[in-house]
Amino acid sequence: MADLGEASVRAAHTVSVVIPVYRGETTLVPLVREILPLTQPQTTSGGHDWTVEEVVLVHDGGLDRSDEVIRDLAAAHGFVHPIWLSRNFGQHAATLAGMSSTGSEWIVTLDEDGQFDPNDIGRLLDVALARHAPLVYGSPTNSPPHGRARNFLSRSAKATGTRLLTDGSLPRFSSFRLLLGELGRGVAAYAGPGVYLDVALSWVFTSSALCPVEFRSIHDRPSGYSARKLLSHFLQLVITSGTRPLRLVSLSGLVVAVAGVVVAIVLVIGRLLGHFAVPGWTSVTVLVLLLGGANLFALGVIAEYVGAAVRMALGKPLYLIISDPSTSPLHRRAAAEETRRTGE
Repeated sequence: MADLGEASVRAAHTVSVVIPVYRGETTLVPLVREILPLTQPQTTSGGHDWTVEEVVLVHDGGLDRSDEVIRDLAAAHGFVHPIWLSRNFGQHAATLAGMSSTGSEWIVTLDEDGQFDPNDIGRLLDVALARHAPLVYGSPTNSPPHGRARNFLSRSAKATGTRLLTDGSLPRFSSFRLLLGELGRGVAAYAGPGVYLDVALSWVFTSSALCPVEFRSIHDRPSGYSARKLLSHFLQLVITSGTRPLRLVSLSGLVVAVAGVVVAIVLVIGRLLGHFAVPGWTSVTVLVLLLGGANLFALGVIAEYVGAAVRMALGKPLYLIISDPSTSPLHRRAAAEETRRTGE
């Protein structure tokens, strides 16, 4: 029994790397070359054995020669699995398509441009196992290799999404993620069209953690995101981040309606006491306040119905069935140690 426990402790964690590809003609080959050594048994600094089992390249209808590069890589490396989308659906949709096609214990999402170092995957795994976190984001300690204006707008947009628009369940996210494969495939199965990936992940992951990483130079590669696409990306985050904005509309409608009634009562009393001498002013003002409050309150009620429809349209699950948590990769070491103690 002790031998069985030791074998369970040392069982290697398997990782699927998902890379959405849009303009990867010049960056995919060096990126896969970096991942190649990781397909052999590795040991993290925390003593956890792991290996990259597969690299899923999702071709998202790019206009360069990325498709030819993907075919060449798949022919040269058995661990490279291409996924072909019928047209350009966007980074998050492509990432979800890749996640649904994986089969490993863990999923790592990685950008095609090489701005994140694949060797940091082991560090993310250490954080996940040390903190029992099923979702770990690579948190850059330096600024992205873009212009100052874009970096500022990106930080502002993420701060708005994580602090103002949601209930706090959305963490400081990035495109470099490590997540439990079972949960990731579950998210990919139910997420509706247009959903922001990290919002969908926040629906089912009980906790998340951050791992410090560094942005790398992307060799002057032009960004695949224009100002229009970045704005669309932000609007997608706003729309799918939850119903808090709609709740604010509902609350403001109720507040204005109540305030309108109160002010109307004050004006009527003032008119009866002779404080307002202009004929008709009090009645017109009271009517405007009451109707305005009623309209905003009605708008708030409609917002609640819209919020319910949004939750259903985005595919937010009522439940998600998983396997026994005690068999999860997060608890493998604890289960093995218990088995060893029992055997002794």
